[in-house]
Amino acid sequence: MLYDVNLHISYLYDTPVSGGRHIVRVLPLSIGGRQRLVAGTVGVTPGPGERVDHNDFFQNPMSAILFRNAHERLDIRMQARVHVDVPEPAADFSPRVSDLPEDIAGYWSLDAGSPHHYTGPSPRLKDCAEIAEYARSIAKPDMTIRAIATAICARIHEDFTYDPKATNVDTTPREAFKLKRGVCQDFSHVMIVALRSLGIPAGYVSGFLRTIPPPGKERLEGADAMHAWVRYWCGRVNGWMELDPTNDIPAGTDHIVVAYGRDYSDVAPVIGVLKGYGQHKTTQAVDVVPVRQTA
Repeated sequence: MLYDVNLHISYLYDTPVSGGRHIVRVLPLSIGGRQRLVAGTVGVTPGPGERVDHNDFFQNPMSAILFRNAHERLDIRMQARVHVDVPEPAADFSPRVSDLPEDIAGYWSLDAGSPHHYTGPSPRLKDCAEIAEYARSIAKPDMTIRAIATAICARIHEDFTYDPKATNVDTTPREAFKLKRGVCQDFSHVMIVALRSLGIPAGYVSGFLRTIPPPGKERLEGADAMHAWVRYWCGRVNGWMELDPTNDIPAGTDHIVVAYGRDYSDVAPVIGVLKGYGQHKTTQAVDVVPVRQTA
C-alpha cells in the first residue's frame, strides 16, 4: 500500500513562551522488507533558532529544535509518502518461554534491535505484580512465544474498554490495569509489562493507523490519529513481530511505523522544555490517505 500521511500538531499558549527546546519524532521510518519512506518533510512554525536532524539510538528520525524568541503558538507539520508492504507471518518457529533465555543469550549485540534492551523495566514501565499474575494466568507451559503474545493481546482487547477520558499520557500501566480502561498507549504498556514479566522481550511502537469509514460514509479529514502497538521478540528464527492490542490484530499494511522504543518515553512525538507560565492548548490532526496506483 502507498499512503500520503499528513500530521499537524499545534500548541497555543496563554502567554508568550521562550527558550523552548524540543525533540520531534513524527517522520515515518524506512524498514527493510516492511516499509519505505518515499519522501517526507517536517516543518516547524515559527522557524527555530537552531535545528538538527539525525537518528536517535533506536534509529528513529528526530529533529532537535531550539527557540530563542518569544512565541504564542507552535505548529509542527509533517508530510510524507510511505510504501507499506508487510509480509505474511512466517510459520511459528518461536521457542517456548523456557527455551527463550538461550536465544537471548545467543544474540551477541547491543544494536538498536537487540532483545537485551527490552527485557527489564524501562523509564515508564516498572514491574507490576498484578499484571505479572495476569500474564501467568494466560500463558501455558506448552505454548510458544508467539502463541502467548497472541493470547495476551486478545485477552487485553477483551478485558479492557477503549475510553479516551479514563487516562492521560502519564497514567501508569498499574493504574490502567486496575481501571481496565484507557487508550492505545495504555493497552500497549500493559501488554509490554505482561510479556516482560514472562521473560519475553517487548517494546513500544509509535505510528499511524489508517481508519476506514463506515459503509456509505465519507472519510473525514483529520479523523486519523497517531497510534501505538507492541513489538515482541520471537527468538532468533522469527525475530521481531508486532501486535495491536487495541484492535486485537497483527500490525499490517494499515499500520505505519514512526518509531520503536522501550516505552512511550522513547518515542513521544514531541518532548521538551520551555520558559513560560499559564496554560496551553494542544490539538492534533492526522490524515492517512491511500494513493491510487496505476498499472
